[in-house]
Amino acid sequence: MIEYTTIAAPCEGSITEKRSEFIAQLFPAETEDECREIIEAVKAKHHKARHNVWAYILRSGAVRYSDDGEPQGTGGIPVLNVLQKTALSDVCCVVTRYFGGVLLGAPGLTRAYSSSAAESVKNANLLHYCEAHRIRYVIDYTDYGKVSYLLPEYGIADAGSDFGEKVTLLFDIRTDRYPALEARLTELSGGRPALDILETHFVSFP
Repeated sequence: MIEYTTIAAPCEGSITEKRSEFIAQLFPAETEDECREIIEAVKAKHHKARHNVWAYILRSGAVRYSDDGEPQGTGGIPVLNVLQKTALSDVCCVVTRYFGGVLLGAPGLTRAYSSSAAESVKNANLLHYCEAHRIRYVIDYTDYGKVSYLLPEYGIADAGSDFGEKVTLLFDIRTDRYPALEARLTELSGGRPALDILETHFVSFP
């Protein structure tokens, strides 16, 4: 089963190191075009800053970073390492540095960029997404009680119900839990249940 963790909304964190201010902004992003737009927007907003270091990781496999003029390996890679260590994906982090007049040296820069990026992650609302099946399940009213009692055991996410001539349930279930649920419903119904997989997508379960 495929799963990943991302963030719900933009957030930021900042630190001050020897009068230099490091402002880390973390954004959700799904494409490289989105990341480029985010980076340019931050650079435009903080055009007076000396550096706007950035890194991003996407589910597509794209992994990019830039030191933006800082000594090689002291900016982009530390920020990228924070994203990788926290197992985030579909995120773009831009760290703006306002120089305070005191040189930090390579170790100081590496520590400052890493710490500010970590602060932004600490302030993020994380979302964990799992691969899931969207299921349509049509049942008789006589079966509704026992089915509605059973489904929560499998951690389903309700996607709506329709009470017409029969009960039509729509719900999402993690793909790795689907076979067990299907087997249980088959047992309850005395035969193979009419479970329709409408699509497979990613869902953040409660």
